[in-house]
Amino acid sequence: MAIKYLFADESGDLQFLRNGKASRYFAVGTLCADEKQVWALRTRLMRLRDELAWKAQGLDSCFHASPDAQVVRDAVFDALVDLEFRFDITLLEKSKAQPSIRPTEPKFYQYAWFFHLSRAAPQLFHQGDSIQVVAAQMGTRKTRAAFRGAVDDVMAQCLPFRAKRVLAFWRDESDFGLQAADYCTWAVTRKWETGDDRAHRLIRSKIRIESDYFGYGTEHYY
Repeated sequence: MAIKYLFADESGDLQFLRNGKASRYFAVGTLCADEKQVWALRTRLMRLRDELAWKAQGLDSCFHASPDAQVVRDAVFDALVDLEFRFDITLLEKSKAQPSIRPTEPKFYQYAWFFHLSRAAPQLFHQGDSIQVVAAQMGTRKTRAAFRGAVDDVMAQCLPFRAKRVLAFWRDESDFGLQAADYCTWAVTRKWETGDDRAHRLIRSKIRIESDYFGYGTEHYY
């Protein structure tokens, strides 16, 4: 019996076309930690933010891997390496997604999260656990509903017990757990999208599931 925190993030877009701008993959990632680990993570990244501020670095926003300067990125990854947590990620090559699972963007979004959580949740949660699922604040009511539906479906179908849980939608800048999840998701998807595995190698020890969900598929639908 434990209190678990699951910080959720995604990467890529939901455009199903080849135009040189759309991402190849849509990825969903989760950072899981217990109560003690979460407070250690929050404390360390808060301290790092102050340390960087005194050096006149990272002053413009919260930690966000893609736009952050490399010096800030390096410092955040150095901090993450020393922290305890588990990271899981599922990547879906969008061109291999059958049209039947992407009739709308929210529906594909829900499928993507279901694919991810249906594998990860049975490894993460045990009977008696209390679970706080925290997702970055999403732009539309339909997207939030799709995410909530995916979580509910997984908990009902994939766990042989009822799990006490709360689901929160918070802004990225409000919690260092969300910012850490963003960094880990960015590190993995950068490897898959561009072949640059520098950041991935830094957090490799934190990754338990790194799945190319359609990896065995050979048919592309666009």
